[in-house]
Amino acid sequence: MFFFRPLPWEYAVRNLFRRPLRSLLTLLGLSTVIILVVVVVGFIRGLERSLEVTGDPLVALIFSLGMGENLEYSSIPMRSSDLVPGNIKGVVERQGRKSVSPELYLGTQVGVGEEGELSMGLVRGVTRNILSVRRTVQLEEGRWPGPGEVIVGRLVATKLGATGEQLTVGKTLRFEGRKWRVSGVFSAVGGAFESEVWCRLDELQTAMSRQDLSLVAIALKSSDDFAELDLFCRGRLDLELQAMRERDYYSALTRDYAPVRMLAWLVVCLVSGAGVFAGLNTMYASVLGRVRELAALQTIGFLRRAVVISLLEEGLLLAAAASLLGVGLAVLGLGGMSVRFTMGAFSLSLDAVTVLIGCGVGLGTGLLGTLPAAIRALRMPIVEGLKTI
Repeated sequence: MFFFRPLPWEYAVRNLFRRPLRSLLTLLGLSTVIILVVVVVGFIRGLERSLEVTGDPLVALIFSLGMGENLEYSSIPMRSSDLVPGNIKGVVERQGRKSVSPELYLGTQVGVGEEGELSMGLVRGVTRNILSVRRTVQLEEGRWPGPGEVIVGRLVATKLGATGEQLTVGKTLRFEGRKWRVSGVFSAVGGAFESEVWCRLDELQTAMSRQDLSLVAIALKSSDDFAELDLFCRGRLDLELQAMRERDYYSALTRDYAPVRMLAWLVVCLVSGAGVFAGLNTMYASVLGRVRELAALQTIGFLRRAVVISLLEEGLLLAAAASLLGVGLAVLGLGGMSVRFTMGAFSLSLDAVTVLIGCGVGLGTGLLGTLPAAIRALRMPIVEGLKTI
């Protein structure tokens, strides 16, 4: 078997410190690329996770026929919340009551404080029975709303462009021509509900002069019970209702946001490409400034492949350091950050997959940026290299 003598590992490390300014600028440039990649990937994963955890496979939604995914435009009779569950056997019962949640859902202008500017917010009129259907919802602070009160999701402040202190218990919101006092804050394991304002159903109907509902959410005993519910809605043509699994509803929303995700992945590719070209320029400049050195290494007995491997080690060392720095800064500085979106708000998901993609882009940038320069070193005639000034 043929063996060759590689350059010492310390040689590649020392070369990085021989040109500290160039190495520092390259490190900062690659770290910036990695931070941007982590942010964009965290955005994509946060959006997907928000919709994924919201949909419950054992919850069915009943709303107007032909509304698609536009629940805010749905209008069904108030009696639907009693009529439909009364004809279905598979509805969950807790403490002698069926787990059925009549809801009025809308997007409306919401103001923070007594005189704050209005922003588009999401409001849901509910009854206390919603807690038996939306099982991921937990009241974190305060209490269930009484007359003239609301509870807010933990991401409502982000959705309305306000600070968390402006939406603590006791603060005021304005919508539908009334002022509402915040009585509590709830969470929903990162789901879409966290960007909504909940108030009592009867009060919202009064404020809006409406007696109808947007939807009825029903907790089913098993997934097989949905067929009976769907058959009932299809059979009662006079009610003009349709049934959909909650998970299917939010899966459809995920498909609707597919162009946004594709655009975000395109940004990742463009940013990564920019990082590769930056690394390519840096390593080319490094090789051109060391032509005589590399030729001398070959003269004293080191094979060209050993020189190439040493150059790749330099690039990967620098890329690995930039990956650790970029991912570390992103996680420490942006962890828990929330983003406003048309559907509400969600938190960036800086999970293991996001970190892995960020590090992979960093190492790939280091490798692809170094490889052309290493090939140049491999093809360079030794005599010509020794003559270079």
